[in-house]
Amino acid sequence: MILNNQLDFIDEEILNLLQKDSRISFLRIADKLKVSNSLVHQRISKLKARGIIENFGIRINQQALGYTTGVYMGIVLKEARISDFVTKELEKIPEIIECDLVSGQYAIFVKIVAMNNEHLRTIIYDKVHVIKGVGSTNTFFSFNKEFQRSAPIRLK
Repeated sequence: MILNNQLDFIDEEILNLLQKDSRISFLRIADKLKVSNSLVHQRISKLKARGIIENFGIRINQQALGYTTGVYMGIVLKEARISDFVTKELEKIPEIIECDLVSGQYAIFVKIVAMNNEHLRTIIYDKVHVIKGVGSTNTFFSFNKEFQRSAPIRLK
């Protein structure tokens, strides 16, 4: 392993394989890379310890679950110092699937999924706007997710 979050070839290839299929076995990775199973296990343990691998999971098709409406929402706060409180309250709303502190006109940007426009209206007016400290919001409809990916393993 190389220090300062730089990765060597084996680390990069392990991460690439895991991104394609997070359920791939250590033995299969070892076979593909022509290294030992124990080396793969050690490398993955180190990548987890360094925080490079956060978890192993699945990606769910939101539309297949009935969430046909997706929006991004910029939130203006009444006071910047309450951003921690507001983000903790936003986290309690299950339909908010992403939340970022940002610079510019908005203090917070969130991604919301809803079953339909009426459901979205309920989320915005009955859940978001009632949070103490939320000044105003601006909503941007997402017509379609064209692609989604993780950051590249190796910058070329």
